[in-house]
Amino acid sequence: MMPVIAVAAQKLSKVYPGGHYGLRDISITVRAGEMVGILGPSGAGKTTFFRLLNGALRPTAGSLTVLGRPMGQVSTKDLRRLRRRMAFVYQHHNLAPTMSVAHNVLAGCLGTYSLPQTVRSLVALLPQERERVWAVLKQLGMVDKMYRRADELSGGEQQRVALARALISRPELLLADEPIASVDVKTAATVLESLRELNARQGTTVLLNLHQVDFALQHCSRLLVLSAGRLMYDGEPEGIKEMHIYGENRRHALR
Repeated sequence: MMPVIAVAAQKLSKVYPGGHYGLRDISITVRAGEMVGILGPSGAGKTTFFRLLNGALRPTAGSLTVLGRPMGQVSTKDLRRLRRRMAFVYQHHNLAPTMSVAHNVLAGCLGTYSLPQTVRSLVALLPQERERVWAVLKQLGMVDKMYRRADELSGGEQQRVALARALISRPELLLADEPIASVDVKTAATVLESLRELNARQGTTVLLNLHQVDFALQHCSRLLVLSAGRLMYDGEPEGIKEMHIYGENRRHALR
């Protein structure tokens, strides 16, 4: 059963060697089914927060719970199980360039496959696997590219394949780290609309790290703003101010 609270951070801090704070005393609660945009300049703590959420880092102080699992105490075995309930989309697509789009998309399911199943899937897809791949590619307008090699696609098409790879596992929590940073405006809108549809149709909790303020205002029902590791704003898009994101001396930055 999906937990009511997807993410809960209480006085969460991460201190790196040398005493630098990646995050400082952050308290955030994200309910299951929310679509939350996270904004802030480079070095604000957005990536640190995501790495804590996916278990790549452990908290220095405070507590963090993800899908009911305390991340400060999670074992390697439990972390693997937790990650099967999550999906990730990054700025860099990390596709297998010489493999087909279909095989790249199906890779999003391999965390639940046995070794023999994984090896078999590299050779040929079963009919039910092809159906799953086709359905998610249809959602993204990519069915006609299903059997093309990944390295034959444009950058925007590759990003949509990476998104399809994340969606195919029907995750409870999707973390998208700068998913539209390297695509054109039209593709960016398609990617964010697909994430919003996933959020609305399947109830998937979506957290987005973004630099593009306009897109965050259009597509997210809630925004968090980080600056120098601190939470500066948590609320509806309508209430956000330039100074929340860029500080008093950067009022020209939000247009």
